[in-house]
Amino acid sequence: MPISVLCPSCKARFQVSEKFAGKQGPCPKCKAPITIPKVEEQVQIHAPEESTAATKTSTGAPTLKPIARKEAKFDLIPTVIAVCATLAVLAIAAAAGKVFRDLFVLRAIALVLVSAPITVAGYSFLRADELEPHRGLWLWVRAAVCGLGFAALWGAYAMIPPDLRASSWNWFFIGPALLGLGAGIAWMSYDLDFGNGFLLACFYSAVTLALGWLAGLEMPWSVITSR
Repeated sequence: MPISVLCPSCKARFQVSEKFAGKQGPCPKCKAPITIPKVEEQVQIHAPEESTAATKTSTGAPTLKPIARKEAKFDLIPTVIAVCATLAVLAIAAAAGKVFRDLFVLRAIALVLVSAPITVAGYSFLRADELEPHRGLWLWVRAAVCGLGFAALWGAYAMIPPDLRASSWNWFFIGPALLGLGAGIAWMSYDLDFGNGFLLACFYSAVTLALGWLAGLEMPWSVITSR
């Protein structure tokens, strides 16, 4: 069979008889020396083999077998642990409400301690299934970074002047700005896309607000007026 040859000098393509395989000769176009490849060195392209399990249409054309959908696995033990831990934190928040109200430093420490586990819980159902999840020590390092960032956003909220927080119209700017920053923190910490990072920031806000409400702390909406 003829051998396809590509001249390395002028890039001309031509075919020669297989009896010249492995020999040298001049390019018919630019006269540069060319080594003819051997027959076994030729790249052969084969038609795809039909799967024995493939079905055919009425015209005889093969049809591809659909890939079975892989169902998400439900892990009972981690779920039970997460539920028990959540109930324990809620109970502690309700029982220690007076202490949290009186001591700002204790509130800040408690917020930092619960922030990382809350972000891990949110990451567990917001991460992309097609990507390998973060696990082990590296997961908790990321959780600590994300938790500290989220807790810092509550600190930023506390620094907003009370008269700005009291206006309902200002919350059209305050709320999205804080949650947008939270989405950026989640993106940098957990490699989430911006949408899921925004949802993680919303989830964190909802959980921490619930804990604060159980502890009897002042809620952001309690100071909002219609002005």
